[in-house]
Amino acid sequence: MTAPEPNLPEGAPALEVIGYSKRFGSFAALDDVSMKVRSGSFHVLLGENGAGKSTLVKCIMGYYKPDAGQIMINNREVEIPNPKQAHEHGLGMVYQHFTLVPNMTVLENFLLSRAHVPAVVDWAKARAELETFLAGMPFKVPLDAAVADLAAGEKQKAEILRQLYLKCRFIILDEPTSVLTPAEADEVLGTIKRMTRRGLLTVLMITHKFREVNAFADAVTVLRRGQLAGAGRVADLDNAAMAEMMIGRREVRQAVNRVAREAGTPVLEVEGLHAADDTGQAAVEGLDLTVRAGEIVGIAGVSGNGQRELIEVLGGQRHPGGGTIKVHGEPYGATRAEMLRHKVACLPEEPLRNACVGFMSVADNMAFRRFDQPPFARNGIWLRRAPMRTAARELIARYRVKTRSADSPVASLSGGNVQRAVLARELSGDVDLLIVANPCFGLDFGAVAEIRAQIVEARNRGVAVLLVSEDLDEILELADRICVMFEGRLMYETPSGAADVGAIGRAMAGH
Repeated sequence: MTAPEPNLPEGAPALEVIGYSKRFGSFAALDDVSMKVRSGSFHVLLGENGAGKSTLVKCIMGYYKPDAGQIMINNREVEIPNPKQAHEHGLGMVYQHFTLVPNMTVLENFLLSRAHVPAVVDWAKARAELETFLAGMPFKVPLDAAVADLAAGEKQKAEILRQLYLKCRFIILDEPTSVLTPAEADEVLGTIKRMTRRGLLTVLMITHKFREVNAFADAVTVLRRGQLAGAGRVADLDNAAMAEMMIGRREVRQAVNRVAREAGTPVLEVEGLHAADDTGQAAVEGLDLTVRAGEIVGIAGVSGNGQRELIEVLGGQRHPGGGTIKVHGEPYGATRAEMLRHKVACLPEEPLRNACVGFMSVADNMAFRRFDQPPFARNGIWLRRAPMRTAARELIARYRVKTRSADSPVASLSGGNVQRAVLARELSGDVDLLIVANPCFGLDFGAVAEIRAQIVEARNRGVAVLLVSEDLDEILELADRICVMFEGRLMYETPSGAADVGAIGRAMAGH
């Protein structure tokens, strides 16, 4: 059945940025950047973290004023001093994290987003107008549902529909699929793609996922260190060419080949595990899991289905509510002594918050696992700074952590380098079990390749790896065995070689 034609004005705006520059003190976030997004196209903005993508779109939307340059809409120069003016020119933005008010209904969110809201709202009239609007849209959302009760895919659709309701026909999408199942992501982006093909909408999307670029984009613009690194039609480019634009010709460590091997004896055994979330509600319910030596078990799932609580229990940051955990056949309570004895390493989500002390040095943070053992301490009490610094410099070089020195505060490092520093610490000694959560979330192409390579290398050495990730592409690339977690339980399991992406996606949605 063909979706109805949306009730949009004919034509979608073209946008051109000419010579944009923006400095923050002595730092040049943008340096003479130009970009042309043709009317009715699906255009992707690529670049590493810190390349200038966010600064560019914030200049377009009026959050920042560029120091130099022009912006053209439909070949006419315009001024966009603030987001309100951007909306008046038909520009809207859907952010990576949802901005709708959770405790309000969809109807209330849409109505109160308008530029002019009457003092007394005629709700019956507002509802009728919105129902008429939605009747011409290619996807729907329930008007009377509280946003907090919507599934992630419905929330993302509501964010996009709100921009269309506000008559925005040039929409910027910032990592729009980071919280969606594969099926939801394909549905949302596929619908938007069809709207651009009809000339009803122009889209500029920020993403790190080449799969989305190849599947939906017409053209790309690539930034590197605040400058234009390249642009072109997707049909004329391959992933290697786009990656080279993003990172230059410097060496990028590619994912290592996995060694063919049979999984060994069980290292981690979880039976009937229960755990509550921060509000006391059940988050993990009766979970059973086994991870063997020399295999990567990947747990896929949409955020909020108990993955964080599972990792925190295994990492000693949350008490279990029931069940048993064994490592090497022995009861495991995730104490520091047990983690050292059983050689358990952990790279948690948001390591700067969960695995580091930001104001302390890189060297100090790298010594956390064995700070009270030789050669870092004498008699378990007196710390020896020189061996700490020496060991840290070796790890910095081996894991290519970019820092001014081993004495720099770890909080001064970029996100990717914090990840490298924690991974270096966790893998620097003998490791039998590695627990990893969303190791590459928000990182750029180069950092992703290096961190994934380290994880596979650990597996090749015989380490048992539990990988929890909301990025299904990452799970499919790295895991030997894939499980899907939904509402605190493992709903689906398959060897990666026999993985059915459709079945995984359905399990992630609870079907």
